[in-house]
Amino acid sequence: MPQLIAPDIRIHASFLDAMKEFVEEGAGERSLLLHEMEEFGGTWHRPEVFAAYVERLNAEPLEETPRIEGWVPSTTLWYVEGEAFLGRLAIRHRLNPFLRELGGHIGYAVRPTARRRGHATAMLAGSLPVARAIGLESVLVTCDTTNLPSRKVIEAAGGVLEDQRGGKLRYWIRTDG
Repeated sequence: MPQLIAPDIRIHASFLDAMKEFVEEGAGERSLLLHEMEEFGGTWHRPEVFAAYVERLNAEPLEETPRIEGWVPSTTLWYVEGEAFLGRLAIRHRLNPFLRELGGHIGYAVRPTARRRGHATAMLAGSLPVARAIGLESVLVTCDTTNLPSRKVIEAAGGVLEDQRGGKLRYWIRTDG
């Protein structure tokens, strides 16, 4: 049964396979991973680099963790079945101006070969109690106006459309179920 977990080095091989799929697909669906792919893509295969990457991801929720200027603390969760990486999700702990307009609190990506199986729906639903525990009573989740599958995922999680800005649909979802 797939589950959301904190990033873990045990998922290394499957994670690398998933990143290859995202690269082969092109930039559109990998925007959540774009910065990380640019920084680590050529070295993720090295166990010590991957371990440092996982450690960094797991430190991102801490306010004192160094991060790129303008970025906010976030909790990254991986969606896995056993040691198979199916997708990832990031919960941003607060909104900055960019996130308020376009990015939202939660971003998610499912590896191309695992799509159309309900994983994104399960990931988003499973992330809401985590967001609630962080202190978020409701979360902003956005998707491209042309991304019907993501729109359906957000609406299935209880998303209420607020408006459209910059080519994005902006939905609010209560975290209390």
